[in-house]
Amino acid sequence: MAADALLDLDPDDDAAEAAVDTRMVAVSPEEAGGRVDKVLAALAPELSRARIQALIAQGRVSLGGALLADASAKAVAGDYRIEVPAPVAAEPKPEAIPLNVLYEDAHLIVIDKPAGMAVHPAPGTPSGTLVNALLRHCGDSLSGIGGVARPGIVHRIDKDTSGVIVVAKTDAAHQGLSALFHDHDIERTYIALTRGAPRAAKGSIEGAIARSNTDRKKMAIVKAGGRHAVTHYVVERYFGPQDRPLAARLACTLETGRTHQIRVHLASQGCPCLGDPVYGSGPPANAVKAAIAEADLHRQALHAAVLGFVHPVTGERLRFESPLPADMARLEELLAGL
Repeated sequence: MAADALLDLDPDDDAAEAAVDTRMVAVSPEEAGGRVDKVLAALAPELSRARIQALIAQGRVSLGGALLADASAKAVAGDYRIEVPAPVAAEPKPEAIPLNVLYEDAHLIVIDKPAGMAVHPAPGTPSGTLVNALLRHCGDSLSGIGGVARPGIVHRIDKDTSGVIVVAKTDAAHQGLSALFHDHDIERTYIALTRGAPRAAKGSIEGAIARSNTDRKKMAIVKAGGRHAVTHYVVERYFGPQDRPLAARLACTLETGRTHQIRVHLASQGCPCLGDPVYGSGPPANAVKAAIAEADLHRQALHAAVLGFVHPVTGERLRFESPLPADMARLEELLAGL
């Protein structure tokens, strides 16, 4: 159960791309025909077959710009591009980084994470993460069930998304929280400031999510495969002309928790988060663009505002709210004047 609940704990894409060793492997017509993982491992002996399989699953192996999706597929002749991320230190080091602690007991800790802080170390972000800070703050009490690189982590919010996150400090809490996330028995509400607005004032966005076939930095809604994902939303405020709003404030409630879920789902409706460098295709209106600049927003306007759950050990019902951080609060103020 815990393993399934943690499937979306991928490294932050921007961090992971910062340190990558790119290798080109040429497969001749004579070498083609066998399983692609086996053929590539034979031609790149420094990489094991298992490693090749993992890299294919991560979307790091391509041929002619097309990502490989199946390690068991037959190899064809051509030049394969293999991206090998730099290794991450097996054991993150404690660092004296200030934390905004909303709640803490012997079993778990709830943090209001600032934008710009990665949750756990990844290639390109080996330090300065929430895990580094928690190792200093919690010491030996931090749970190691999630692996030494991600101790206590049962869910993740993107590096440039701010807001509330819970971390386990004991094995019992880790198992209990993992079960709650697995069963979707967690209250999670995010505030998003979007370009334009959805057609309906409230609704649900449903679409399976998987890594994009054309860009491994992105996730995408797919017709086949992928993981089931549902986001419920309510438009709390429109900005600009009522008949054609320039921006909106949405409260998004997660039924599932997939990588980049809200960002992908909102973008699929033509209303991406403002400032989103990955999914914000198309510029906002000039007035909105000016507001973003004045608010000094340099990330997606997405904030994990509410986290509620039943304490996995004590049974107490807990609920935490985090106000909008300064950049999003200022942007909302400026948008209100449109």
